[in-house]
Order: sequence, then structure tokens, then C-alpha cells
Amino acid sequence: MTLDGTNTWILSAPGSTEAVVVDPGPDDDRHLQAVLDAVAGRGARVAQTLLTHGHADHAEAGRHFAELTGAPVRALDPAHRYGGEGLTGGDVVEAGGVRLEVVATPGHTADSLSFLLPGSRALLTGDTVLGRGTTVVAHPDGRLDAYLDSLERLGELSGSAHLRYLLPGHGPVLEQPGLVVDGYLAHRRQRLDQVRAAVGAGARTPREVVEVVYADVDRSVWPAAELSVRAQLTYLGVTTPD
Repeated sequence: MTLDGTNTWILSAPGSTEAVVVDPGPDDDRHLQAVLDAVAGRGARVAQTLLTHGHADHAEAGRHFAELTGAPVRALDPAHRYGGEGLTGGDVVEAGGVRLEVVATPGHTADSLSFLLPGSRALLTGDTVLGRGTTVVAHPDGRLDAYLDSLERLGELSGSAHLRYLLPGHGPVLEQPGLVVDGYLAHRRQRLDQVRAAVGAGARTPREVVEVVYADVDRSVWPAAELSVRAQLTYLGVTTPD
């Protein structure tokens, strides 16, 4: 589900004595020490920690990381803030010699944020866009209508900000952001057509839809696929028994 694991991003300008960390990840001592060592290797300290969203694979270490660094952890959801202010779309964060613009991208979760680095023409996407495959819109917190709106927003931003890179929460860096986002939108439309067809052919429950639409997908991810199907059915206004 996390591909190669969670990407923790360390952002700082050359020569800066401060760094911004995005998504400290799971509360794993070896991982957190590796992040601290990487920051120290730049001759810097952590000034702020930002969260793209509150899922455990991105945010679980928040409290521990705040204790280790003395730096605030900032997030949209108050439940995941430690010693710092909240974040919302339109905010600007300046630290470590870098400027980040906060972009609200709900859909994968209600609290999902992306972070634009105008100076690098890059966008940190959390789980809104992954380095490989597609993300889960996890009903009920995730909403497909909000997710599609967020993808449209990222598509527009790819052009207006002349983006060169997407820096995802999992998997490799992606080039050609506009094409990537277009592919995500096309995939969602295709899935919606498949769900409509499955319901039209008699699938009554989300599980039955999964068995048809995701028949070629490893069964280990079917529970996550069912969450996406529930979000798709809600978007389509289709009521099915559990």
C-alpha cells in the first residue's frame, strides 16, 4: 500500500542552517534518526515540520519528531498539530531559505494538502498523486467529488506555475506533471464507467463491484479498493446494501 515506503522530504536552500521536513512518517526510530542525520549532514536543524495529511504512514511520528527536534508540527487537522499553527490552502511557509505555498487538495482525505515550491517548479503531493499507480479515495473521509476537483486544480497549477516535478508521498519523482494529472483524471473517469457498468449488470454491494471492476488486481488490496468503490458509488448517487 505504501509502494517503497513513505517519502519524507527535507527542504532547505544551500548553506541554510534551517530545514523544513514534510511528512516524518511512521514512528520508527531508525527512520527518524536517518532524517535527523540527513538534516545534520546539511549543517542544519529542523525549523518546521509539515504534514500533507494525517494518515499514520505520514503523520504517526509527528509528536515524537516534535520532541526530538523542538520544532513545531503543522497540519490542517488540529489533531495532528504539535506546538505550531495550523495550515490551510493559501498559506505561505518560509523557512530554510525556501518558500512553500500551501494548496488545499482534499479528496484522498478531507485534510489533504499539497505544497508548491515555486523556486524549484515542484509540487509535493502527499497521496493526492503517487509516484506509481493511483491513490485510494478512502470513503467516508475521502470524497471523490473533492478529489476530482483537486486533480483539476493541480492540472491548472501545472501549467500556470510551469511545474517540472511532482514529489509524491510514495514512489519516485514524476516529471511532466500536466500529463500525469491528465492520466489520473482519465483513470478516474474510466473507473466510474466500469462501476456504472458493474451496477447495471447486477452488482449489488461494494464488494460485488470490486469483484468485477478490480478482478485483475491482487486480492490483498481489495479492502482498499472497496473503500474507493464506496466513494465512487456515493459520487454516482448509487445506494447499495453493505
